[in-house]
Amino acid sequence: MKILVINPGSTSTKTAVFGGGEPIFIESIHHPSDVLSQFNSLKEQKDFRKEKIVEVLKKHNISLDQLKVVIGRGGILKPIEAGTYRVNNRLMNDLIQSKVEHASNLGGIIAYEIAAGLGIPAYIADPVSVDEFEEVARVSGLKEINRISLLHTLNIRANAFRYAEENSKKFEDLNIIVAHLGGGISIAPLKNGKIVDVNNANEGGPFSPERAGSLPSVDVMKMSYSGKYEKNELVRLFTKKGGLVSYLGVNNMSEVIEKIRIGDKYAKLIVDAMCYQIAKEIGAMATVLNGNVEAIIFTGGLSHNKELIDEIGKRVNWIAPIVVYPGEGEMSALAMAAFRVLKGEEKEREYI
Repeated sequence: MKILVINPGSTSTKTAVFGGGEPIFIESIHHPSDVLSQFNSLKEQKDFRKEKIVEVLKKHNISLDQLKVVIGRGGILKPIEAGTYRVNNRLMNDLIQSKVEHASNLGGIIAYEIAAGLGIPAYIADPVSVDEFEEVARVSGLKEINRISLLHTLNIRANAFRYAEENSKKFEDLNIIVAHLGGGISIAPLKNGKIVDVNNANEGGPFSPERAGSLPSVDVMKMSYSGKYEKNELVRLFTKKGGLVSYLGVNNMSEVIEKIRIGDKYAKLIVDAMCYQIAKEIGAMATVLNGNVEAIIFTGGLSHNKELIDEIGKRVNWIAPIVVYPGEGEMSALAMAAFRVLKGEEKEREYI
């Protein structure tokens, strides 16, 4: 039972084949910028990237007719429940016509085109737009603005499934908090397996290596009308040049930790502040679960850093036991989502 996994990025396409739950190979296909510049849009790169994927399969002696299913990274879609979705015409159209041009949109499109030629299913799983909010979580404090669900769904759910399996629990019985710590930060409470709230990973919550997180609204308004910034400059400032980049000029946590080790007190203050904000957000999400928290799971690239986890942990370890699953593992997460459907552990969903 072989599963082809496709995860397009801006300058690469991660490709893998899994068999029996284990990777047969995982390879990142690099696309030179001078080649990609020949295309007018990401959508025009579809056939080029598909050809490169087929070439990699041949290199690893895997024929297309050996594949049981193809799964791609979920793109920018309308709000949907978590799960594994079979790519149908409606989903394809939404990916093709998406107002947001993002490389992940190609995941489902390429998966569908490869699978259609083989007569096998194509899936996407747990895109960033998954929305399982309780209605009370949508209220912002201003009638004209709703809180929205935007998060690192794939990694959060993959590690929640891992925790359930390792602890002999049913996923739908889980009451846990998962903190994805990477370039962006998502802190999500799962109530009976549903992601019922989350800080918006782009616009709110703790600041991160690149993102500014929640900011005082009046000061943001003053910046917006100062005449110093265009709209796209502010978006970039808040989402790409905020957080550690704003304060320390770098987004690499290892570099920041090295600064602290050689005595940089300012760097330590900023990292302590980031940990403080992460811990505060975890504490807030514990109230969403009425304090009934089985575990706090840390995942994402920053979770490799023991000093960081220890600093956050000392503020939240009274809430629940801490579990650390470092890294992202998107390829494995996608493969496992497909395997759960194939094994009947989870039903495939229809995109409507």
